[in-house]
Amino acid sequence: QVQFVESGGGLVQPGGSLRLSCAGGMATLASMGWYRQAPGKQREYVASIDSGITTTYSTAVQGRFTISRDTAKSTLYLEMNSLEFDDTAVYFCNNFPPRDNAWGRGTRVTVSA
Repeated sequence: QVQFVESGGGLVQPGGSLRLSCAGGMATLASMGWYRQAPGKQREYVASIDSGITTTYSTAVQGRFTISRDTAKSTLYLEMNSLEFDDTAVYFCNNFPPRDNAWGRGTRVTVSA
């Protein structure tokens, strides 16, 4: 059973940036994704990357967030720029599509003035 470990969250002002990391036993060829759950809402898809360099984003973060992976380090990243209040959430990584038994605890991102 693989559980991923997310890190890098924190408190940031609107317009600021953060970089999230995800470590865990991700298979080299596995597609990976970032997801988030805002207070009082269901978890939602944010971005995904395949085994190569093909990336996809939700319309909410397109143009502001960048997903990437370092295969040698078995690490997934999410570079978040121009953060907005609505980006406040707990962010999770998982396979894409996600596996039920692989959710970690997430890392909290709070965008506040």
